[in-house]
Amino acid sequence: MFVGMKFEEMNIDQRMMELIHKLGITEPTEIQEKTIPYAMQGKDVVGQSMTGSGKTLVFAVSIAHNAKRGEGVQALVLVPTRELANQVGDYMHSVLFGGIRVCKVFGGVSINPQISELRHAEVVVGTPGRILDHINRNTLNLKGVRTLVLDEADRMLDMGFIDDIRRIMTRMPEKRQNLLFSATVPDEIHRLIRTFMREPVSIKAQTLVSKHKLKEIYYDANDNEKVSLLIHLVKQEKPYLAMIFCGTKRTTDVVTEALRNNGVEAEALHGDIPQDRRMRVMASFHKCKPRVLVATDVASRGLDISDVSHIFNFDVPRDADSYTHRVGRTARIGRDGKAITLLTRGDHEAFRRIMRVHRDIEKLDAGEFPKLKIMMGKYRNEGRMKSRFGRRW
Repeated sequence: MFVGMKFEEMNIDQRMMELIHKLGITEPTEIQEKTIPYAMQGKDVVGQSMTGSGKTLVFAVSIAHNAKRGEGVQALVLVPTRELANQVGDYMHSVLFGGIRVCKVFGGVSINPQISELRHAEVVVGTPGRILDHINRNTLNLKGVRTLVLDEADRMLDMGFIDDIRRIMTRMPEKRQNLLFSATVPDEIHRLIRTFMREPVSIKAQTLVSKHKLKEIYYDANDNEKVSLLIHLVKQEKPYLAMIFCGTKRTTDVVTEALRNNGVEAEALHGDIPQDRRMRVMASFHKCKPRVLVATDVASRGLDISDVSHIFNFDVPRDADSYTHRVGRTARIGRDGKAITLLTRGDHEAFRRIMRVHRDIEKLDAGEFPKLKIMMGKYRNEGRMKSRFGRRW
């Protein structure tokens, strides 16, 4: 194991080192320190670490030292969501040297500009569905791929992409470097590793946020006061940047509108929002405009936002892994963070399972707070919201 190594000891090209330093990165994170030397040797790697741990730089380094300009697509990075494809593609563009070109490939936007860019790209970052679309159109040739990266592999499993990934693998050479990164490694991912990786080196870095940096809290709430409590807590906490997680797209819209109507600037992020709008929302959130993002798990998977101070679980995550992914977006890079979960009567059984893994979650009493009358007019005829229209939330 390469422990205690500095970037300067990893044989990284000086041109790339200059670009890394321009990003303000001077010391490797745990996953970078442990994994880059193996990746540079051309070995297959399974890296297990939490979101935001710096793994993108690991595969960017390997790709940068293997790709050559003008020799077609030589590296493919598969990610679960459009937002992550955009984010990873931009990051790689900022650290690759030698004129290596990156093409971002995902749905929700016109395919024609992607077709044009693919003719000249050496690195492709994309979602499985749109990658398969290009393969079927013969606009993407993977026969020259030397490096395959599966990023957020467990999230791609959750989203049903494993069969797509297997189909994509059949279109590239068997002899290649494979790098797989995942916060968790369930059985299906183990089967995938055994199928396509050659004697991989397994690296495990920190997968949970340090309990010394993350304060975890939960509050009990009545169903009809839950939105009121959330608004009260957001105003009381005054977060630098906050992400509020909801279980459905409809709830995301309801909560966002309620926050706005009560003086909290917020934006929604979910799968029904057009892709160009989602990209603008994320770009603005990175600039703290607004400071509150309300999102579903699917829309937010893998997003790396370094300055999130608060996570609010408006709806309880379905399992401990999902909770880990959510709260892992705060308390990063030595900063403090807070994760707050709201529980209603039917949530306690699921939350007890989460607390078997996250044992330091503290129960607090919300005390008195304003019970607001949240009038969500446009949702009055939509299923479950109908019974709540006009009630105090």
